[in-house]
Amino acid sequence: MNKQPSTMELVNRGLAKRYRRERNFRRLGLSAIVTSICFLGLLFISIAANGWPAFFRTEILLNIHFDKSEFGVDNLAAANYGALVKNSLRVLFPGVKGRRDKRKLYKLVSSGASFTLQDMVRHDPSLIGTTRKIWLPADDEVDLFNKGYIARDLPESDRRLKDNQIHWIDTLSAEGRIKKSFNTIFFTAGDSREPELAGIRGAVVGSLYTLIVTLALSFPIGVAAAIYLEEFAPCNRWTDLIEVNINNLAAVPSIVFGLLGLAVFLNFFHMPRSSPLVGGLVLTLMTLPTIIIASRASLKSVPPSIREAALGVGASRMQTITHHILPLALPGMLTGTIIGMAQALGETAPLLMIGMVAFIVDVPGGFTDPAAVLPVQIYLWADSPERAFVALTSAAIMVLLFFLICMNGIAVFFRRKFERRW
Repeated sequence: MNKQPSTMELVNRGLAKRYRRERNFRRLGLSAIVTSICFLGLLFISIAANGWPAFFRTEILLNIHFDKSEFGVDNLAAANYGALVKNSLRVLFPGVKGRRDKRKLYKLVSSGASFTLQDMVRHDPSLIGTTRKIWLPADDEVDLFNKGYIARDLPESDRRLKDNQIHWIDTLSAEGRIKKSFNTIFFTAGDSREPELAGIRGAVVGSLYTLIVTLALSFPIGVAAAIYLEEFAPCNRWTDLIEVNINNLAAVPSIVFGLLGLAVFLNFFHMPRSSPLVGGLVLTLMTLPTIIIASRASLKSVPPSIREAALGVGASRMQTITHHILPLALPGMLTGTIIGMAQALGETAPLLMIGMVAFIVDVPGGFTDPAAVLPVQIYLWADSPERAFVALTSAAIMVLLFFLICMNGIAVFFRRKFERRW
């Protein structure tokens, strides 16, 4: 006769099977985390590898003679600064005679070199009549060639730099007239059609103005709404309907808020298009549900005994909230607000709907000036056909990720420093 297994044997078999399943589940969860980290690391490495060269630019050393005949008596801005650059190149390469070859020679230097010379003369008019050695930005194709993105062994028809231009670049390099330096233009200039002249300063300032408007409106309104719903609102169907709608609005696609801003703020109120003011109003609508939900959760985390103690010693309901409940819930509210602001900083779709996709060169000087923001700037550069904008796009993404990481780090700091466990 077969001996029936004992109760302990059956229990041990079941335990062994459950432990085996638990170990397999742990391995599966750990492999999922490792895979996610690997993909995330690969993404960051790819962005950094593509964007790092954008933080450096190629410069060409020229002997610029500030010929007095090129300058007017009163208006220094009307001088032909481009002719100064061309004259210097012709002196370096006197054998270049044909008109077509001269145009190719002039393309070695960026068109923004004339603005560099103009700024120098404006700050120091004594340069007129002298000859100075000046490092000027090279054209984007020369910059790509110097960084190794254009192979010299390709057929001439397959690259934009011609053989004679490569020969001139080699000559300048042999004479020590070409170098790579830190690209300050990327941080100090606005957008430009020329990659070597494009920068993120306008987009950063526009993002700053937009976030100021968003924070100034969303934080007080969100906190006030959370306090009312949590402390004063009666429990009825209308309150339940408001709570359901707030939770639903937190999951609404952001482009819907852009359509709402287009219909209300632009078409109805006729506010200035592509301005940080309208962008901040749209992002306020988008971040309000997040701030309200986070603020209500912070208020709920305060123990009821604190309310009862304050009311028991004679404090009014408003005094209980302002002097006891709100200070204890404020760290959680700030954390939710910072996370909502980080979400607003990375939004693109709602701002595209209100016209912030326009090409803006100047740095905005106020809340109503036309402006771009960092995500929209990245979108514009990513859509550009110029190859040099690929590196600028990745570099701008790195800057945006830096701001997002800093904002989330501040939120974690506030939560750990001021969080109380009851």
